[in-house]
Amino acid sequence: GRGRGFICSFFFVNNMPDWDPADVKEENAKRSQNIIALVSQHADDNLTFVRNISTCLGLAGLLIIARSIRLITKFGSASDIPARFIERNISIRGSVRTITEKGLEVEHIPIYVPLLSPLLTKRQCVTLLDVRLAGVELTSEGQNWISQQLKPAETVWLRLIARQNETLHCLVSVNRGSFFNTCVNEELLKDGLARTSPLIGLDPQSRIYWRLYKRLLRAESRAEKKGKGLWKEESRWERATNVLRNNTLLVSIKKLLKWTFGDKK
Repeated sequence: GRGRGFICSFFFVNNMPDWDPADVKEENAKRSQNIIALVSQHADDNLTFVRNISTCLGLAGLLIIARSIRLITKFGSASDIPARFIERNISIRGSVRTITEKGLEVEHIPIYVPLLSPLLTKRQCVTLLDVRLAGVELTSEGQNWISQQLKPAETVWLRLIARQNETLHCLVSVNRGSFFNTCVNEELLKDGLARTSPLIGLDPQSRIYWRLYKRLLRAESRAEKKGKGLWKEESRWERATNVLRNNTLLVSIKKLLKWTFGDKK
């Protein structure tokens, strides 16, 4: 039995095929190359399709995001503006169209997004926002000043303070340089062309109310100290002239002389 086992083992070993490690590595390399080639070919065949899907998904995602935060929406009235914009006192951009007795009429300019904005603006009609200068009571001189300072269709920034029905109460700013913005509300008060007024639409006990109100009062006090506009003091000659003009005796004499000379004629 042992002899037969030995003879079989000897015969199997002697007749066993010769395996070269180099041949094995070469075979594995060929298989790997074939797999890579197949994957590359599949990717090339579907590359255009994948790119189109990626582009569509990207545009759809951008549209959803823009819609959700209303970045590219053109506001035609105060009611169109989300409540969170008012609560957070977000600034929006606009173009001045008309100077009114109580404020401005402004056309809102939304943020421009390529491809999307042209599609949306075609469906939007031109409407104007009724804007009031928050905490400011305009005078006729103030209206003239605004007409001179704000050029036709000039871009302004509206910091939303409060909303009252279809009226927006805002801090209106104009860009006068790369690093300098002019607040129209404050400038009017500094030059004595307006008076401070209660901030409509805000809680008088809130922080923002007192922070803005103090800011406006500070601007008005500057005009009062310097005697500008409404706070301009009359000279002695002007005061004397006004006293004589309003004197009852002189007014009566003037009427008498006018009546006498009128009868003679």
